[in-house]
Amino acid sequence: MSERSVAATVIETLRDMGVKHVFGVPSGGWVDFMEAIRTTDGIEFVLTTHESGAAFMADVCGRLTGIPGVCFGTFGPGATNLATGVGSAQLDRSPIIALTDEMPTSLQDRVVQMGIDHQALMKPITKWTGRLSVDRVGETLETARSMATSGRPGAVHIGMPVDITSTQVPRETSVVASGAGVIEADLATIEAAQTAIAAADKPLVALRLGAVRANIRAEVIAFAEAHGLPVVLTPMAKGLFPESHTTYAGVVFHALSDQVAVTHSQADLILAIGYDPVEFTLENWMPMATLVNVDDAPLNADPSGYTDCLQVEGDIATSFRAIAAMPATAHTWDLNALRARTEAMFARMRPQNDEFGPCAVLEVLREALPADGIMTCDVGAHTHLIGQKWPTPAPGTQIMTNGWSAMGFGLPAAIAAKLCDPGRSVCAVIGDGGFLMSAGEIATAVRENINVVVVVLTDNDLALIRIKQQRKDYPIFGTPVREAEGTLGGDNIFGAPVLVAPDVAALARHLDAAFSAEGPVIVEALISSAEYDELVLRKDKP
Repeated sequence: MSERSVAATVIETLRDMGVKHVFGVPSGGWVDFMEAIRTTDGIEFVLTTHESGAAFMADVCGRLTGIPGVCFGTFGPGATNLATGVGSAQLDRSPIIALTDEMPTSLQDRVVQMGIDHQALMKPITKWTGRLSVDRVGETLETARSMATSGRPGAVHIGMPVDITSTQVPRETSVVASGAGVIEADLATIEAAQTAIAAADKPLVALRLGAVRANIRAEVIAFAEAHGLPVVLTPMAKGLFPESHTTYAGVVFHALSDQVAVTHSQADLILAIGYDPVEFTLENWMPMATLVNVDDAPLNADPSGYTDCLQVEGDIATSFRAIAAMPATAHTWDLNALRARTEAMFARMRPQNDEFGPCAVLEVLREALPADGIMTCDVGAHTHLIGQKWPTPAPGTQIMTNGWSAMGFGLPAAIAAKLCDPGRSVCAVIGDGGFLMSAGEIATAVRENINVVVVVLTDNDLALIRIKQQRKDYPIFGTPVREAEGTLGGDNIFGAPVLVAPDVAALARHLDAAFSAEGPVIVEALISSAEYDELVLRKDKP
């Protein structure tokens, strides 16, 4: 039987899993893998400017394709840099395989340059961490793939000892095992859930990312229509239920969440589907009501606060479809009043005057971006506004981080989205603070000639923190991004043109040009952050 190196075995196995890109910053220990990627069809290496960007890109590839994204970092600082994005994938439930250099066995217990325990580093922020060995290459990679994609997806880590990469191992055909079988909730639990919903006066549906993963959009819409039930979403479930629907009630935790609370505070039963509290803890918004929790993992909530809970544990799609087979029931919601509240909430997020603010930017951008385009965003006050305001026609067309909430996510996320689906228009919406954390990845987009439109909201303000300071009557301190007002500076960054928009007309003109360009374009919107003060950080309980 012919042989091939450990490095070639790893890369070919990843390729056979469906991995198309490996993101990272190479090291001396990675050169065998680089050569294996160069000589292997169907998989490419994307050099990033920072390892956290590499892991963010892997995260988004995993989200959009269901195939684990793959990223790499070297010893010590490479691994710690990578860890920011690894934690993001773990808490945002995206399947990734994070690879790091690992010291040879003879040095693993020694004090050496750049040497830390990568297994200990990665353990708290992954579902599983392991170390590659010459006799278990295929087995280790299959374990990593299975762990990353099973149940609630997440991050796994493999340490790659640098002394084994060129070792020859027997050539075997890569075999990717099938996933685990579907685990179904028992019939008695399904019937109890149906009985509870039928008996409730005002049941309400709450959707989370797990429901997106279950691919039950059409069934949820039909169920809400048949029973006349309001539907609330967590931010990362955007696109699962139409904002234009008569029973849509809004997004918890984001802008004007106090208006959403007017609806969900009336509920006497919450049907939570795929609800993962890593986004927003149940007790922070849910009224004291019966809870029917449909999920593939046990409920994580304060047991002393919510004692009336029915846990429907098993495959989310199978469980929900079984519950939804119940006959249509009548409830007492005033759906006309619900729709009036929702429309009033959207009206409050429209531009209120001639001042150029984030609401106007989002409306112009929504007009410019095709319906099937993808918008990613960073973390900040604009995220809260996007979560409530941005019309999202389908899951995966708006991408944010909410479980981990790391600034610097938006730009790498957009690059990865464009690599995954080159035929779709992709943009990123980023505050000037988040842009400064990730601006280096513009060089990645230029090198790869990726047409992503990067909309930078330049307001010289870390608005979420500034608003919290003011609400405590503290002086504004430490939140201006720069000493002076104005632009980020320059007509290009790393070769990507910068188009400055001081008003709506200029923004619309620049966006048209940007989406038609060949490579990345930065559109810098010079806005006032004043709109955020009245829209974000509202109470989630009356």
